[in-house]
Amino acid sequence: MAVAQLPASHQKVASAPPAPPARPRVVMVATAFAIAGILLFFAGLLGIYLMLRADALAAGQLWLPEKAVFPLQQPNVMLFALIGSSFMMQWAVDAIRRDDRQQAYLALGITMLFGVAVLNMAAYLYSVLNLDISIQSPMPVMVYTITGAHLLMLVGAMIFTGLMAFRALGGQFSSRQTDGMSAAALFWHAQVVIFALIWLTIYVSK
Repeated sequence: MAVAQLPASHQKVASAPPAPPARPRVVMVATAFAIAGILLFFAGLLGIYLMLRADALAAGQLWLPEKAVFPLQQPNVMLFALIGSSFMMQWAVDAIRRDDRQQAYLALGITMLFGVAVLNMAAYLYSVLNLDISIQSPMPVMVYTITGAHLLMLVGAMIFTGLMAFRALGGQFSSRQTDGMSAAALFWHAQVVIFALIWLTIYVSK
């Protein structure tokens, strides 16, 4: 008895392997929501800073304390270092997407070095600002609050990136799964943008 055979088109469909399921991007989505909240937080702080400065200038009061020193050299170095670190972070993501782990580790290491350099420069900048929070002006408190909050975000970005680097060392990231590294890069880019706004609002226009 002859066995009925399926048409060739049906045979191809039956033998084709199923497509791999789409990986959930939970880390990426959660990071995006966290960044949105952080951006609103800094927008509120910078808005209060600008409002207080406008009110003080309108009343003829001195906004910048007499003994305060606001050099631009250190903030400029910090800004360029953060911009460079942003390129390094994106290089790490691109290397993971190409399964080039050696370049990914190198890019992540340089990114962390940039972060440490920015923290070191910020510590030196605090030592030369000469801002006294005991004076009546709210300016010193606002400056330390805003810049300190950004430094905390930078430390958080470094911890986030370090955790993703350890996961990459463990082989958890590849060209098929890059969501964790991409999320760390997104968070890193966000803190760079925030510092650029702080640089323009506080250090340039004062």
